[in-house]
Amino acid sequence: MDLMTLLQLLDSTVRLATPLLLACIAGLYSERAGIFDIGLEGKMLAAAFLSAAIAYTTGNVWVGLLAGIGASLLLSAIHGVASITFRGNQLISGVAINFLAAGLTVVIAQSWFGQGGRTPQLAGAARFNPITLPFADALRDVPILGPIYYELISGHTALVYIALLIVPVTWWVLYATRFGLRLRAVGENPAAVDTAGVSVVGLRFAAVAICGVLCGLAGAYLATALQAGFTKDMSAGRGYIALAALIFAKWKPWPALGATMLFGFLQALALRPDLIQRTLGFSVQTQLLDALPYILTVVILAGFVGKAIPPKAGGEPYVKER
Repeated sequence: MDLMTLLQLLDSTVRLATPLLLACIAGLYSERAGIFDIGLEGKMLAAAFLSAAIAYTTGNVWVGLLAGIGASLLLSAIHGVASITFRGNQLISGVAINFLAAGLTVVIAQSWFGQGGRTPQLAGAARFNPITLPFADALRDVPILGPIYYELISGHTALVYIALLIVPVTWWVLYATRFGLRLRAVGENPAAVDTAGVSVVGLRFAAVAICGVLCGLAGAYLATALQAGFTKDMSAGRGYIALAALIFAKWKPWPALGATMLFGFLQALALRPDLIQRTLGFSVQTQLLDALPYILTVVILAGFVGKAIPPKAGGEPYVKER
């Protein structure tokens, strides 16, 4: 495999891993606070639809992005009220959000645009376009480092760089701030946090809101950057893959980056069956390549990659002692 082919494969890996990374970090915040969120898929789907619809209507992708985040936050609020305020079953609430988003996005899209549950194609300022970083063109012909900078590091959309930046920011928030300490504590022992005079409900709602913002970014990326418009069920199970990556990463931000890049690499391989044939000397069925990320998801969820211990209070509603 030559250098340019490898760089193109890695470039596709980064692009495909971005929505997984955003959704994985979203789930990390929520689950670290003790709120399991199966509804990542539905939030991404709702954000993808509304961001594409508003971006097409206004011709401004940033307005579309805000709309997508708003849709995700609304679903996060529903999940928060059901799980935190009314102490309902968090898994059922998440599944209900997924069903709600899957149905409403298609119905509303058909009502608004009449294109079979899709939005019109986005173009120009209505979608995120690649950004050429400084000196990328000038360094293009420099041996080894030039192609790496030009092909792999430069040329991504703004949301890709935002997603990568969120990883160190999340590490800093969780491990170097008072908010992060309290957030992790409320997922392990909410009674101790409550005894210290800190609002368990407030912290959990804050985590759910952060989760909503990040899922909004992930959904908007799907419809306005990775693709040029919304299509039915375009999240394609990425919310569940993100949850598997979160378990694989043991609820830590840097391992989450590695886990999502692994899933992104498998998806990138599925787009290049010719590359596998040239490398291995025999062809692999495209259907098998497409299924690899989902097979790995099942393997991880089945516990075959090592024991992953979730936050102790995860999934349990907190009842304040009187």
